[in-house]
Amino acid sequence: MQANASQMMGYDRANTMFSPDGRLLQVEYAKKTVKQGSATIGIVCKDGVLLVADKRIIDKFIVPRSIEKVFQVDDHIAAAASGIVSDGRVLVENAQVMSQQHKMTYDEPIQTQELVKDICNIMQKYTQFGGPRPFGVSILFAGVNEEPQLFLTDVTGIYFEYKATAIGEGEEQIKEILEKEYKETITISEGIKLCLRALKKVLGNDFDMKRIDGGYIKTSEKNFVRLDQATLKKTN
Repeated sequence: MQANASQMMGYDRANTMFSPDGRLLQVEYAKKTVKQGSATIGIVCKDGVLLVADKRIIDKFIVPRSIEKVFQVDDHIAAAASGIVSDGRVLVENAQVMSQQHKMTYDEPIQTQELVKDICNIMQKYTQFGGPRPFGVSILFAGVNEEPQLFLTDVTGIYFEYKATAIGEGEEQIKEILEKEYKETITISEGIKLCLRALKKVLGNDFDMKRIDGGYIKTSEKNFVRLDQATLKKTN
């Protein structure tokens, strides 16, 4: 067993090296990092799309509003990251630039899926180049073009479209709640309540409304709106 372990250790020193059983170990480590990140939930609603995330404030002296887990990418697109949030911030900033470049070039908003694909291309490159490590983050992209859409990026550079999903801490528990309670007819207001119930169950005594960050985009308006504390308390 020790010999096998020491042999495997050599294959995680570079993200370009496959192990004998065909795995990229640094990529697998990055996936584990995402699972240790704070909980993030995305839901497609009948009237738009919603993102809600836990800020996980670990120091009582931190000003809660200084921590951002849900980012505005464009008027019609938002993103939320789980894992190494600094990695997520860099990718989101890339997405913001891409979105603005597309608008300046073509005089129309970028399609959400097109933007997600471009970001995943960046993530994939870091799984095959020697030197830099893979991005240790997964990002939920929520957008409204013709209809509300929710996409999840994986550290490998692939992406999936979801009706509802969760990443980070307690994601399996949250997914179980979503599977039981999610309906395609759910409204944004009802979706916020569902997200808060799920986070309460996962966080337990650690749940605090000040830890919650979120935002939504309504299909009718195609404009990102950040959830403030007053709205959250009213919804709760």
